[in-house]
Amino acid sequence: MQRAPLNPLCEELYGAPHVTIHRADLLSVIATAFPAQRVHLGHRLVGLVDRGDGAEAWFGNGARIIVDVLVGADGIHSAVRASLFGEEAPDFAGCVAYRGLVPTERIANFGLELGSQSWVGPGAHFVHYFVSRGRLLNFVGWTEHDEWNREDWTDRATVARALAAFAGWHEQVRTIIAAAETCFIWALFDRDPLPRWSVGRMTLLGDACHPMYPFMGQGAAMAIEDGAELAACLRAIGDPAAALLHYDRLRLPRVTRLQAMSRANKTRFHLRDGPAQQARDAEWAKAGDRSPDTLRWLYEYDADAVEPMPG
Repeated sequence: MQRAPLNPLCEELYGAPHVTIHRADLLSVIATAFPAQRVHLGHRLVGLVDRGDGAEAWFGNGARIIVDVLVGADGIHSAVRASLFGEEAPDFAGCVAYRGLVPTERIANFGLELGSQSWVGPGAHFVHYFVSRGRLLNFVGWTEHDEWNREDWTDRATVARALAAFAGWHEQVRTIIAAAETCFIWALFDRDPLPRWSVGRMTLLGDACHPMYPFMGQGAAMAIEDGAELAACLRAIGDPAAALLHYDRLRLPRVTRLQAMSRANKTRFHLRDGPAQQARDAEWAKAGDRSPDTLRWLYEYDADAVEPMPG
């Protein structure tokens, strides 16, 4: 078991505090920045085309738009990606996650500190941390499976099924699972990196172009960085098509590196007992690849600082 308390030095090291947040709370914070009249729901994309001086898109409800730049931030099943680069099924990771939320008072006897705890074992691992200002404990437990035919991360599982998946694990793990009222099951998928994301005035963002395993904890973070860097490129470069190409150049190396690290961690976290597992544990015991200095490249990155275009 590995403890990772909230790091009080994060603001000094990276310029921002270390927090854990419920995804619904994060989405609420982001949504408040959008004027309500700019949000149009109930639109299913059915086609798009780059017209040189703008991008046109049309939807299942008959609506059509012409915009300066079209960004497909429509997830791993991205219709924009399919239109730009062709259909491609995502690859199953060989593992699924059981997810749940537990009211803090149900596990108060453990005296858990703010931050996260990770439990690793042969073919599985389990992570938990507080969200919603400490009112809820979020847990995610990954176990290996040979095949899966669903990709919907809100599929309903049962607490009993999650307990069966972690039979024989530490009492704290099983008590946390048992304290959840509901449980969901989530199959992990990703895709190989794309060589580019942009075509003319159309581009991709987030899981639409770089879905990754959650084993670096950077999936949503990279989508937020994409948005910040894309905006910075559009501000800095007058030609939208050139701005999108520069956005590709800046973002691709970073997210490709994180995709590869996330895949590698899937193997590292699930090692069977033996020399490789012992070497991993020894490395973690001395902080190693998780030390603040080693991760400085990841956490102090400034997505608003757009490097100049190559001459």
